[in-house]
Amino acid sequence: MKTSDSTLDAAADSAGMTKPSPIDVAVGILMKPNGEVLLASRPEGKPFAGYWEFPGGKVEPGEGIFDALQREFAEEIAVHIQSAEPWCGVEHVYPHAHVRLHFYISRDWHGEPRALEGQQLAWQGEVALTPLLPATIPLIEWLDQLRFTHRC
Repeated sequence: MKTSDSTLDAAADSAGMTKPSPIDVAVGILMKPNGEVLLASRPEGKPFAGYWEFPGGKVEPGEGIFDALQREFAEEIAVHIQSAEPWCGVEHVYPHAHVRLHFYISRDWHGEPRALEGQQLAWQGEVALTPLLPATIPLIEWLDQLRFTHRC
């Protein structure tokens, strides 16, 4: 799934500029055996503050996506991801940034999630939190199919 960025293309073309490259972001979905997933609110001072999302962050130059995922989870919520499966990739154009989101699902981590950046954390069965970050909304249905179709 990809959000159309034709508006960005047209603006760049008309200005004689090249379109900015998307920013790679590692995003993790911690999933308990019962299917609950962890969401975090975006902290004050960041774009879309108060919106709910799956935790993660920007991939630094020269850093692997899984390495960025492990680093971001340790820095933001004190969780050490042992393993994670790549799940899907999505590009989304926000007013402040064009991002390429790399989603991973982890069922294997150490530590109890703690909010280290002033955000709120919530375990969710059926996701009922609002508002959700726009790039997250279409993924909830896919995730529900994965979580609730494959349970015994």
